[in-house]
Amino acid sequence: MRVFLAAGTTDMRCGIAGLCARAKKVLGEDPAGGALLVFRGRMGDRLKILHWDGQG
Repeated sequence: MRVFLAAGTTDMRCGIAGLCARAKKVLGEDPAGGALLVFRGRMGDRLKILHWDGQG
């Protein structure tokens, strides 16, 4: 499985739509491509992982 780490920090208040938009803009990856997209918070103590399993 491919794993992409977003460089920098991410606003942890973002929902799924915001993370999908950031994945397309910053990482240049399709959120529905099957990879793990990992975003970290400003303090570095929180992660959000976006993964499309094909179910919705």
